[in-house]
Amino acid sequence: MYFPTSAARQLSSAPALPLPTELVLALAPSPRKTLFATVTKSGLSLWRVRLMRTRLGFREQPSAVLAHLSRTATSIQEHGENVSLQWSPDGQKIVIQTTGSYLVLVTVEYNAEEVPYQTRSLAATAARHFLPGAGEALPLQSLKLHLEGVIRIEGNLLSVSPRKDCIIFSTSSPPAIQRVPWPITSDSSEGGRGDYDTWEVNEDELPWLADPDVTVCQIAYHRQTGFETWTTSDGRAYLVQLYLEQNMGPSPSEVSAGDDDRAQLGQLPHNRHSSDSMSSIRPLSWHGTCIHHVDPPRWVQKRKQVDPGDIASGTVEFTNFPSVDGVVPKPQVLQIPNMYARDGTGSVCTMEWSSDGYVLAVGWEKGWAVWSVGGRCLAWGFGVEYEVDEERFKDAFMYGVRSLFWAPGNFELVILAQSSPNQPDGQLFVLPFAKSATTGQQSPDNTQYAFLQMDDRVLVYRGADQPDMSVINPEADVWQHVKIPQSYMSANWPIRYSSLSGDGRLIAIAGRRGLVHYSSTSGRWKLFADELQEQAFTVKGGLLWFHHVLIIAVEVSGAYQIRLYSRDLELSNQNVLHREMVPSPVVILSLVDNSLLVYTAENTLYHYLIIPTADTIKLHLCGSITFDGVIAVPNAVRALSWMIPSAQKQIGDPADDLSVATVLMIVGGKLVLLRPRKSEEGEVKYDMQILANRIEFCWIHLRGIGTLENSLWGYDGQGIRVWLNALAIEPSAPEVEDAEGFADNVKESVNIPLDFYPLSVLMDKGIIIGVEVEAATRTNLSFTMFRHATSSHLFLHHILLVHLGNSQVKEAVTFASHYQHLVYFAHSLEILLHSVVEEDAEAIEAAEKQEDPKEQSLLPATIEFLDHFDDALDVVVGCARKIEMTRWPRLFDIVGNPKILFESCLSAGRLKTAGSYLLILHGLEQLDNTNGDAIRLLRSAVTAQEWQLCREILRFLHSIDDTGAALQTALVETQILPSAESHLGHVNGNAH
Repeated sequence: MYFPTSAARQLSSAPALPLPTELVLALAPSPRKTLFATVTKSGLSLWRVRLMRTRLGFREQPSAVLAHLSRTATSIQEHGENVSLQWSPDGQKIVIQTTGSYLVLVTVEYNAEEVPYQTRSLAATAARHFLPGAGEALPLQSLKLHLEGVIRIEGNLLSVSPRKDCIIFSTSSPPAIQRVPWPITSDSSEGGRGDYDTWEVNEDELPWLADPDVTVCQIAYHRQTGFETWTTSDGRAYLVQLYLEQNMGPSPSEVSAGDDDRAQLGQLPHNRHSSDSMSSIRPLSWHGTCIHHVDPPRWVQKRKQVDPGDIASGTVEFTNFPSVDGVVPKPQVLQIPNMYARDGTGSVCTMEWSSDGYVLAVGWEKGWAVWSVGGRCLAWGFGVEYEVDEERFKDAFMYGVRSLFWAPGNFELVILAQSSPNQPDGQLFVLPFAKSATTGQQSPDNTQYAFLQMDDRVLVYRGADQPDMSVINPEADVWQHVKIPQSYMSANWPIRYSSLSGDGRLIAIAGRRGLVHYSSTSGRWKLFADELQEQAFTVKGGLLWFHHVLIIAVEVSGAYQIRLYSRDLELSNQNVLHREMVPSPVVILSLVDNSLLVYTAENTLYHYLIIPTADTIKLHLCGSITFDGVIAVPNAVRALSWMIPSAQKQIGDPADDLSVATVLMIVGGKLVLLRPRKSEEGEVKYDMQILANRIEFCWIHLRGIGTLENSLWGYDGQGIRVWLNALAIEPSAPEVEDAEGFADNVKESVNIPLDFYPLSVLMDKGIIIGVEVEAATRTNLSFTMFRHATSSHLFLHHILLVHLGNSQVKEAVTFASHYQHLVYFAHSLEILLHSVVEEDAEAIEAAEKQEDPKEQSLLPATIEFLDHFDDALDVVVGCARKIEMTRWPRLFDIVGNPKILFESCLSAGRLKTAGSYLLILHGLEQLDNTNGDAIRLLRSAVTAQEWQLCREILRFLHSIDDTGAALQTALVETQILPSAESHLGHVNGNAH
């Protein structure tokens, strides 16, 4: 889903000022992440996230500090050195925490009228051998930093959390939570207490704490929901909100398990009396619920007040919020596949989710990693695998990360490194990423083409159009790199949506404003000729291709439309084929045949038919239905499609599809089916059935290829879960949460574990395509190179096992016949037989040990299935040569006597296969003393001039009789001619 690529860029952290160079101690992005701030012991610097590139310096980038504030020596002496910093939610202020428990307050002044630097025009910059890259054509902002004041904190300062008009912080001596208004007044500035609010951490003030004898080590605020999380010194975590007692509303302890997905997406209901804009009227009270329990060790229980670093193990866990009944879900511990650090990861120093909620970046004292939301470790770095030149190697972040954040668009990870063997602390790096297009827009029906995005290009998997062997060859060049026009990306970075047509030929890209599209047939991009028209609208809700017509959801002048553009016409307002007004923002678009599904923020699904006319194409609204009471938060919907019953497809009116269709959605990680139900009044309502939790994306195969028709494929971070014929899944009773806090899942038909990240399914080739990250270091390189390697996995045997397990041999044969033309079909059958033989052997061993009753073996049904294909003899002998010889008697008891199989191959002229059976006959001691079978095969091979097979037979005869007698006898009895001897002479010489 997210894969590091190329190499990290190192930023110069020293401001372009005549000041002593200091190490960067901390960094923090602004709320919109267009800027980020860094602090040193005495200074504060503001950076623009998107930096200017030069033609020189592949790795090093010039400093792009927009503003710098340096504290005086007197201030450092009186108030302490800088330690960390936090932004206010509106991005107008910064709070710096010092070693002396002071808060240094800084105001950020934006001057939109003053432009300190403007990128030159493309023509002018081209003359200077310099062009603006993605996002680099926008002018740099004019910024000024003003020192607003200093606040003295009573007690040891632990954590600071600025709000719009107040600052909340925690202290350890005494343990307390305090709040001070902002902007500061003369009373609340240095030396005075002012209008403080203080809540002591004890049973009276905070009765919902599991252990009140703690300190609050960290406070993190989520502006969109009004909730915040507290981490206490005993290792527990709490979901908390500040309330006015006279108007409390629902407390965090009343957040249901259904709100878990909304919380992850930033969509929990916002209370207007939250701590972001809190009236000074008392009484105020904190209400919270524990969302992460731990059992502290005994020494912690005795000491109570501990530093959180004392119990930091470096473990990272995923967990859902507790249910309304107080059931705490079981956390998922994230595992790193392997790492090079010999002494572990160290403590967790920083974590951040990408803005789309799909990946989590974690930095430790000794490394870093990126996980998908389902728990798949996508990339990691803990030192380097191979030896490097420590004098030259510059990638300090490979040895530890102090802080990090995702840049806008999530194409780059900005990292503040800990240290390396030869680098000091405080080095800044930007690590570029390629990410799957499904993170911006999921198309469950387009399974064939993997589609990756980078900040200035897209990558399209073309293996689906290549010969079969190119698909399974990991070294094949199957990725097409398509560079997005620089004139568009320089001003409209980052990419927000991208779409690939069903045939893989057309690409559409939408960034900050407007859009562009590309045809791989012509190799040309089309852009708006009128830049004002391009900048007048923003794509919101997605874009997709219907043949040569591009369908997009846009916001223009506060209104919402669905527009249709033709690939064959120039991009302009005059060439819009159709405009359809919608009453609210579009959340997601989906296309099924000629039906357009539009789901909006008002929780309504609209069904349009795409109707070609004599001279254009238009949308016809067939109906709509609301999901109020079914979908709690519309913005949590990540994927949308539907399945139509066969009877409706054949004889029904497409305009009535909405009333009979089973709607498929991913809602906050839950894969759900919405089943239509008509009331007595004829009104259509939907019942929700949850199929699975933590599904990252899904595919649906609506037609063709037998068993796979109407199959549903979902990836949960560990493997592919497949529900065959999802329309036939029995509706379940209302879901009841289990002990882990999850609703009952519907058992999948097939589970396909994968050791790489899947990106597409080639249904017609029986293959799952994906990638895995490779990191390479060299002694002559000063940096680490990242690349994504293509991987593949055959899925045929997984589907066939379902049929065979259900004693459906006929259905298995019918399904397999769709794929028997593939060059690797026999290999797929061999994998099937191998897995069945191993399971059969394990079952027999378990039965002998009386560990488990012996289940019915699939081996007889598998052999019966294989007998329907010409490759059966090759499959059996190929499998036999890859399993232990102790498995042979059981296998050939079912398959038949290998001597008979050998004779069948010999009579059918399948000499190479017969040669393989010679090894089986020898292993089972069924060869005669005169080696007559080998001699007959050798004679046939000579007649057919299969010289390579002749060599192998002669080597076999020598291996079973090192005296050479068997070899000599064979040469005499076959009467090999001199012409043949010239081919075989070196074999004879080696044998003797």
